[in-house]
Amino acid sequence: MRQMIVLGVLAATFSLAAAPVGAQSRSKVSKPVLVIHGGAGVIRRENSKNDDAAIRKVLETALRNGYGELQAGKPALDAVTAAITVLEDSPYFNAGKGAVFTHEGRNELDSSIMEGHTQRAGAVAGVQHIKNPILLARAVMDKSPHVMLVGKGAETFAKAQGFTMMPTSYFHTEKRAGQLRKAQLQEAGKQVAAGPEYLRYIGTVGALALDSAGNLAAGTSTGGMSNKRWNRVGDSPIIGAGTWADKQCAFSGTGWGEYYIRTAAARMTCARVEFEGESAAAAGAAIVNGDIVNLGGNGGAIVMTADGDFAFPFNTEGMYRGWIDASGQPHVALYVDEGLRGDVLPAAQATLDAPVR
Repeated sequence: MRQMIVLGVLAATFSLAAAPVGAQSRSKVSKPVLVIHGGAGVIRRENSKNDDAAIRKVLETALRNGYGELQAGKPALDAVTAAITVLEDSPYFNAGKGAVFTHEGRNELDSSIMEGHTQRAGAVAGVQHIKNPILLARAVMDKSPHVMLVGKGAETFAKAQGFTMMPTSYFHTEKRAGQLRKAQLQEAGKQVAAGPEYLRYIGTVGALALDSAGNLAAGTSTGGMSNKRWNRVGDSPIIGAGTWADKQCAFSGTGWGEYYIRTAAARMTCARVEFEGESAAAAGAAIVNGDIVNLGGNGGAIVMTADGDFAFPFNTEGMYRGWIDASGQPHVALYVDEGLRGDVLPAAQATLDAPVR
């Protein structure tokens, strides 16, 4: 018997030693946490005071709606979808209703969602008639054997699941149409731009949630890049690039998607949390304000760890962002100088007007 006890102690010790750094145990009951973003690359001069006020209001509504799900004991996935659908329904963000136009004048929408403790995931890309792509991404996860569906196939699946197909006119906003015209004039050399202006139109949205059971979830939704061609797809629907959630960490990105894909930004950020024991701020800064910038990209993200720690790393003039406290009070910010809790900025913010979607 004594020998069995000794062996049991040794086995337990080995198990603890073999556990990944940062994989600390946590209680089964957690304080719910919700953070969101509405896109990096914000340029203050392009917004009116009325725009700013309206954007803040939508961010606050998204936080309240998502947090209401958590307070009701719902899983993190429900909070993520509740928050993101609010942002997709607003014309102020490059997702859903406010999606940018492709070169041909279409709206091609991308989205993904991931559940941390199961690592189930769903994604769609290039859909043109889906009001809330985040809901279709979740349907792909819940109702299909696949992770990503694209274009017409994704919409065929959507119809089978009872989704209403929206007319293309639903997604038409004059602001986005004007941005396309401006981008094409610059492309034709008929208008001077300081840098590739078409990359600047931002508004990709995302949310991260930690529920009372201690489970994380992440989601991201976007209209992509204004004036994009050839059915270009960025990082937002790609698991591991724009979206990631596991038992220890969750991530949603916004920025120049090609660089988030090349750095596997979402997965690499959470790998630093899992294997290096880094905080949300340190891991986010290393990838978003480090690896991505070093390659020539830019943007931002939201990062959350399993203990409810969160961060907003970004390297542009602003990023629409917010979190909600335990009393249900939303805290939102738009620009770099607002100093929201969780902000993580480069030591030298030298590229405030650099291009980003």
